[in-house]
Amino acid sequence: EEAALLRLCQRVCTGKEPEAASFYREQGNREFGHRRYQVALRLYSKAASHEPPSSPEVSVCFANRSAALFHLEHFEVCLEDIARAESHGYPDRLLPKVLLRKAECLLCLGRLQDAGDTLSVVENKIHVDGLVTSPPHQTLLKKLSQLKVKLHEKEKCPEPAREARADMQGKSEIWEENDSISGASSSLSLNYDTERGRHLVASQDIVPGQSLLKEEAFVSVLWPGESLPLQDSQTAWDTRVTNADLYCHRCLRQLLASVPCRGCSYAKYCSQDCADVAWEQYHRTECSLGALLLTLGVFCHVALRTVLLAGFAEVNRLVEGSHSGDKEPHNPKAGCKCLSEAPGAGAGARGIPGCNDSGQYHSSYQAVFHLLPHAEQHSPEHKFLCTLSVVAICKQLQEAGLHAAILNQESSQQWPKPKSSEQTSDELSPKLKVVAEAMLRHVLQLQCNAQAITVMQELGPGDGAVVSKKPVRLATAFFPVLSLLNHSCCPNTSVAFSGTAATVRASQPIPRGQEIFHCYGPHQCRMRAAERQQLLSQYFFECRCRACLDELESDVKSVVSMRNSFCCPSCRAPMQGEEDLLCCSNEACATSVSRENLSCRLQDLQQQIKEALDLLREGKADWAIKMLQKCQMDAGNFLSPEHLLMGEMEDHLAQVYATLGKWQEAARHLKKSIGIVEMHHGPSSVETGHELFKLAQILFNGFAVSEALSTIQRAEEILTVHCGPQSAQIQELQEMKTCLSELPRSILQRT
Repeated sequence: EEAALLRLCQRVCTGKEPEAASFYREQGNREFGHRRYQVALRLYSKAASHEPPSSPEVSVCFANRSAALFHLEHFEVCLEDIARAESHGYPDRLLPKVLLRKAECLLCLGRLQDAGDTLSVVENKIHVDGLVTSPPHQTLLKKLSQLKVKLHEKEKCPEPAREARADMQGKSEIWEENDSISGASSSLSLNYDTERGRHLVASQDIVPGQSLLKEEAFVSVLWPGESLPLQDSQTAWDTRVTNADLYCHRCLRQLLASVPCRGCSYAKYCSQDCADVAWEQYHRTECSLGALLLTLGVFCHVALRTVLLAGFAEVNRLVEGSHSGDKEPHNPKAGCKCLSEAPGAGAGARGIPGCNDSGQYHSSYQAVFHLLPHAEQHSPEHKFLCTLSVVAICKQLQEAGLHAAILNQESSQQWPKPKSSEQTSDELSPKLKVVAEAMLRHVLQLQCNAQAITVMQELGPGDGAVVSKKPVRLATAFFPVLSLLNHSCCPNTSVAFSGTAATVRASQPIPRGQEIFHCYGPHQCRMRAAERQQLLSQYFFECRCRACLDELESDVKSVVSMRNSFCCPSCRAPMQGEEDLLCCSNEACATSVSRENLSCRLQDLQQQIKEALDLLREGKADWAIKMLQKCQMDAGNFLSPEHLLMGEMEDHLAQVYATLGKWQEAARHLKKSIGIVEMHHGPSSVETGHELFKLAQILFNGFAVSEALSTIQRAEEILTVHCGPQSAQIQELQEMKTCLSELPRSILQRT
């Protein structure tokens, strides 16, 4: 098994490859020539990540990328890339062109003194070269002259400084932190009982939108995203973009111009600061293991990074403590026993696993270590594979001589070279066995305690008047305080993420004494109770929330089932039946159809919708409309009118009409979509909020001022509860509202 694993690893490359860098740079130049600057930007970033840091070509990658950034009007970031090109030894003969770009950026940013200084440097440099008559230099001199004129004009008529709008800052949130639970509101208390384990309870009445928890992940690892295997006919270098290219591997901030890792082509960062911190904390160890970690998966990567961040001393203390049984005050079993003998123990009780000696529960490694691994419930096969993966990582660490840095936390300059005996030994050192034990514990914990960090990602190019977004998984993390929340299929909270930070807000009124619930994924609005129970089996409990009990204990068919059901092809009445053969519920109609037949029709329909969206991306909006309208007609013959797919098609039609600037038609279709979304998720759900946000954009662009303002207000009320007043969508809604309010009275009266 280990040999097979290592063979698989060889197919994943995370090293520096100059050939790949050259390929990506050429592809970037081609896209730049076609004025596809966004695509060129990503390709130049890929090229930079594959160039060795000492290579002179890496400076060319940064300079080329600065050109793409300039055309996209990201002037500040363009200046950063020009500085990177200079620091990496950009060729002196090419420098005047880049410096002129720098001067133009400075002019655009209103930094006139810096722009003038840069133009003087360029002028001196061109004349020093002594080739002012050559065509390239003539072009540079012409550009230099144009920029000097532009500078002179700006100096004569300086632009007024832009005033920041006070009303765009959003409402400030009232927050009083809990003394016993780090990151939690003072309105919560930590309780424990044998049935529910550790859980959070409201210690006072809570209103919708109130912040309950703000926690930075103890550890997070970027999920690389979906990437299909390359076909034989494809090039060896993959030009597709994944999450690994779009987000900082440390802070998860969206990348515009990434800073590549000095040692591998995989890790990318938003700044040199992030790159340096990541290197010192964990990446210096992970860097050479990139292929192995990508092969083994994100859980193994999180486990390794967790012990690296904790440090060996803390890992060793807790692993040794877990071996000492009931004598250890922080042992989970001992804690449970202690607490069961102390009825009424509440927040800060010393017996609760994960609390420190003062009875406080912090977002610390101790809290992570005491999350339940459920070792008894995992299958022997799963535990074997987890053990194999952990041992493979530890053996690689030992063979590469990296284990000394983990065990002693030495700086990278003090790493000892591996001895020959260490390279050939199959036995892990005693200290590395401690690391392996902790890592195995964390891998098992992650099945029940991993938290997916999600982000609203734009669908399509994102340059249209109406931007469609969907939530996508960005990273996997340990949030020890967030893990205290138990699951409910009808939760009373919403979770939003900003980088590596999670914020939990009340989504409905929570009276004092009620438990705080979080949905682990299976929600009553998305699936039936039987399906939810099946998915929740990975957490080793049977859900007994109100939604599940109401549905399982009654004979009534679930609302989700009825709304997402098939209808009779003959009379449009709902189809019924639990077996493969479905019969029409209308007694006067004797139609029966196999479930497989209708499921195949549904799959075909989904494929046609995908093709229609591809036509839209290709700029063939009229064809996309015709195809979506045909899909609607086909769907009406076998899907219930409230089926979610019916709403999705209305949403797609709204998107196409918005692309064509037909705002009234777009709004008409989107309102139908909102009706179906409200029916499934509720009028106050975050899903409804996102749809109303899109409708506000359409009404804003269509100058339907009165309706736009009322839609903005409703969207703002919903999204503030779920996402908070500082979220990007709330800020955009406020900007639209201000813009509409400032229109002349004559226009407002007409609209």
